[in-house]
Amino acid sequence: MPKVSSSVVVPYATYLRVYEPLAAFPEPERSHWARYARRRERPSYQDELRRSLADLLPTPPVAVPVQESADAFVLEADGGVCVCPWRTRLRGWQALGDLDEDLPKPVLDAALPEVVRRQTAQDYERWLVRNPDARPWIRTATWQVPLNWFVLVSDEERRFDKGSGEVPPMLRYRTPMVQARRRVARGLRALRDAVDEGPLIDGLVDVGRWLEEFHPRSVVELDYGGLVHVLPAGELEDDHSAADVAEGIEALRRGDQVAAGEAYGRLVERWRSVRDLRSAN
Repeated sequence: MPKVSSSVVVPYATYLRVYEPLAAFPEPERSHWARYARRRERPSYQDELRRSLADLLPTPPVAVPVQESADAFVLEADGGVCVCPWRTRLRGWQALGDLDEDLPKPVLDAALPEVVRRQTAQDYERWLVRNPDARPWIRTATWQVPLNWFVLVSDEERRFDKGSGEVPPMLRYRTPMVQARRRVARGLRALRDAVDEGPLIDGLVDVGRWLEEFHPRSVVELDYGGLVHVLPAGELEDDHSAADVAEGIEALRRGDQVAAGEAYGRLVERWRSVRDLRSAN
């Protein structure tokens, strides 16, 4: 698939990705990714977004790609190659299921007519019969980083680059899979001992089950993605949400409700300002 070039930056999504070692993939997919990883140039997450948006321009719009993407993100870990397949078609199908909650019906019907959504859902159901164990390597959120994602990483794994010129800022975390799973387990124990069942616990259970689907030598990445283009550089530089989440969970483990409330308050204040930007748009 040719690389898509554009000077237009597409905001405002964040990503949770899993990079698996080549050994986790069966043949012939393993050989495909090995060849792919040797390419000099590979498309970015912005390229993927632009392609998806371009599919919405025809009449009727293309809700999900007709064919699955053969692209991936690539990194080196412990001297080996790890890849994170895009699986854009699968993720598109799954995202369609959430649109009813995210958009008013008149807006949704204008962007994707009901007949298109219904046909796409039927295609997905038929595909699932043949691929019951399918799961994406990437989770996406818009205008936020779900708080349960921060449980997987630590502030020491945080990487921030202010960017310069045409190079945009970058804020991400990367952690070994074994660490991410360990933090999920510890976080769940602390939360269940301190609070009733709720969205944070449910979200952490869900992401923990998702992580169990992957190779234990994988790498987990939390990427602020396009959200860096809407947040002021100073706010990005001062954003230590993973540290606040870790502090709050540790306070709950100690039974210190005051410290836990203070950490949670910092998180709420920080991410409320982001939600306000979304409402302004």
